[in-house]
Amino acid sequence: MNNYETVFILNPVLSEEQIKETVKKYEDFLVSRGAEMVAKEDWGLRKLAYPIQHKKSGFYHLFEFQAPGEVIEPLELEFRRDERMMRYLTVKLDKHAIAWAEKRRKRNKEKA
Repeated sequence: MNNYETVFILNPVLSEEQIKETVKKYEDFLVSRGAEMVAKEDWGLRKLAYPIQHKKSGFYHLFEFQAPGEVIEPLELEFRRDERMMRYLTVKLDKHAIAWAEKRRKRNKEKA
């Protein structure tokens, strides 16, 4: 099992319910394929550095999960097929990135 982090940007015209539904869809997709969710973060509506699909903002979400490597390709295929998805990026975490992610989660819990 490898550690991965996926950040994706959803279309800003979606309702709160549609956003929750989309996030739940991808979380269920990962879990059904044997992934273990480590953390989820909702970064909210943020301004984009440059327009994407003529939009200047988007809803950012982060998934941190452990999964076998063969899960990533089907996940990204689903991202490409979904018109609600504007951008996504999945990275495999090394030991240093895992330690940094743990510190980030701890810091976020202290703020809340």
